[in-house]
Amino acid sequence: MDILRTPDERFADLPDFPFAPHYVEVDGLRMHYLDEGPADGPVVLLLHGEPSWSYLYRRMIPVLVDAGLRAVAIDLVGFGRSDKPTRREDYTYQAHVDWTWAAIEAIGLTGITLVCQDWGGLIGLRLVGEHPDRFARVVAANTTLPTGDQRPGEAFLAWQRFSQETPDFAVGHIVNGGCVSTLAPEVIAAYDAPFPDDSYKAGARQFPTLVPTSPDDPAAPANRAAWEVLRTFDRPFLCAFSDSDPITRGADAPLRKFIPGAQGRPEVTIAGGGHFLQEDKGPELAAVVVDFIAANPV
Repeated sequence: MDILRTPDERFADLPDFPFAPHYVEVDGLRMHYLDEGPADGPVVLLLHGEPSWSYLYRRMIPVLVDAGLRAVAIDLVGFGRSDKPTRREDYTYQAHVDWTWAAIEAIGLTGITLVCQDWGGLIGLRLVGEHPDRFARVVAANTTLPTGDQRPGEAFLAWQRFSQETPDFAVGHIVNGGCVSTLAPEVIAAYDAPFPDDSYKAGARQFPTLVPTSPDDPAAPANRAAWEVLRTFDRPFLCAFSDSDPITRGADAPLRKFIPGAQGRPEVTIAGGGHFLQEDKGPELAAVVVDFIAANPV
């Protein structure tokens, strides 16, 4: 496997990002993560999606830490400061699940409150289904666990086509386009930082094609098996979706309907948030997480 590693100087002096890098080795790949707050505090695992990285959580981490929580944000393989295989074929749904689980094991996380958005949920919810005892709580934000048995919405299909057809996969501008707010140029540049040129973007390019959109998708059987476990998952589960995301609008309904731990909980809607609600409304979402953990002690 040929691998690229983004030079460290690309991450120097990013706005509002004073966090020290940490690394684990997984299957010959270096994965990066942030680890802030008390080492013995309740663990909040923050999983990003496409095409962002742990920078997405920079406005949430201080709120979580101030509440006495340990905030861990992993960069998925191909993103952020994690290594980037150069061949698109090296990226599969199963590989991402395996890499992320190996990182969780290597860091030694237990009693996890998962906070997941976009592909962070496609990976994270799958892991909850496969390792339910490792997770104490879940906060699902603008995400789902698709099996390919339902046709995706037109907004996702349009994004999928764009991601494969556009000659310039401008990561920072894609993130900006998924926000309600308008990002400052230096923030857009921070989302571009992991990708010095197009050769670093194989994972970002491949991700949209890996979402199960048909019943015979390679990932469909494993996701269906995870759903069977999620249908019995009675630990606290909260859907905190934003009000302005056309990609995942309505995806909270099956989560709230079929997961026992989500049933009977009030609907939480983050007003003024787009697809990347952590960017639009990070402190507000973090406060929801803090209150949810406090109201549901282990």
